[in-house]
Amino acid sequence: MITKEEIRVKQDLAEQLYAIRKHLHRHPELSFQEFSTCAYIVSILEEWGIPFTRIGETGIFVDIIGENGEGPHIGIRADIDALPVQEKTDLPFSSLNGGVMHACGHDGHTTILLGTVKQLYQNKYLLSGRVRCIFQPGEEADGAAQQLIDSGVLENPDVDAMLALHLWPHLPHGTIGVKYGAITASCDDFIITIEGKGGHSARPHQSVDAITICSQILHALPTLVTKSSSPVEPVVVHVGKIQGGTASNVVADKVVLEGTTRAVTREARKRLESQIIELSENIAKAFGGKASIRYIESHPPVINNDLVTQALEASAIEILGPGKVVHLKEPSMGADDFGSFAERVPSTYFRLGTAQEGKPIYDLHHPQFEFHESIIPVGIEIFTYAILTRLQKGVEKSC
Repeated sequence: MITKEEIRVKQDLAEQLYAIRKHLHRHPELSFQEFSTCAYIVSILEEWGIPFTRIGETGIFVDIIGENGEGPHIGIRADIDALPVQEKTDLPFSSLNGGVMHACGHDGHTTILLGTVKQLYQNKYLLSGRVRCIFQPGEEADGAAQQLIDSGVLENPDVDAMLALHLWPHLPHGTIGVKYGAITASCDDFIITIEGKGGHSARPHQSVDAITICSQILHALPTLVTKSSSPVEPVVVHVGKIQGGTASNVVADKVVLEGTTRAVTREARKRLESQIIELSENIAKAFGGKASIRYIESHPPVINNDLVTQALEASAIEILGPGKVVHLKEPSMGADDFGSFAERVPSTYFRLGTAQEGKPIYDLHHPQFEFHESIIPVGIEIFTYAILTRLQKGVEKSC
């Protein structure tokens, strides 16, 4: 069995990875525009002599085939896209692309996966089965993970389990956060178009006021959280945009509401959709108007599989020590499209802490978000050790 000392990231590789991270951070690209990022990843893999496969316009995956007999097919996902954020970190390797920034740590995720590819490829004589390392575009957009799945990234051969991490500024640097069950919420959007009948405010009885209907819907939507959902199950219903009306003395004939929902179970996610549609239509009808609802499914919740999570947690404890592995008390109501992978294969998604003592904490998507590069080897060692020890035995035998 491989020891934790054997998978430690050597200093020369670490220095190369730090340079890779700086390059990625300097040259961020938005979702589905990661052409230079993709070309750079390809250039690194070619330099290392590691075969790869292109998928879609900017996606890449690497299959590392073990030389130690048959075994499971494990997948690892890293997201490669950046955000439309103007960087304000003053780092010497700050973004050179105005208005675009790696404000969510995807430059770190990509670098960690590249390092994991190198480590696993060098140790494939110890590996049973195979590992598919997926560099995924478009995580910050809708449907990117699902597009890769539809393109067959989980097939030929079928992937048996998936892993992913996310840098997390709310845990101390080098700490691993694990969560059984839901770790992130679903994220769906809705657009409610309310149609009334326009008229003059002096004669309101001849009109149907879309703004009045809108106010009633706004008043009722929170009851889907407070009265229609379990008080111990987190859900969110939020309206963030309203457009309607033309003048102070005109009865509005149309109002459009735009909002989002979050849920940590598949059942609550579907329930919110049907409730929002039914509530809006019925309120509009009661006031003599009409409501049309466009409900846009985006990301499912990320629900961690117990066995894969146990394998990851046990491996992290052996690598870092028990004091460095934290059980997260509650899910994040943020979303990640890794949920599309987790819906199909047993998976775990964990947090890798980046908070440094004495330094201010900036949340994900903040223009001053940053992390220290020394976290990169930690992520690589967790992935490598979990795969080469427990997970290559098969998920059902991993613990």
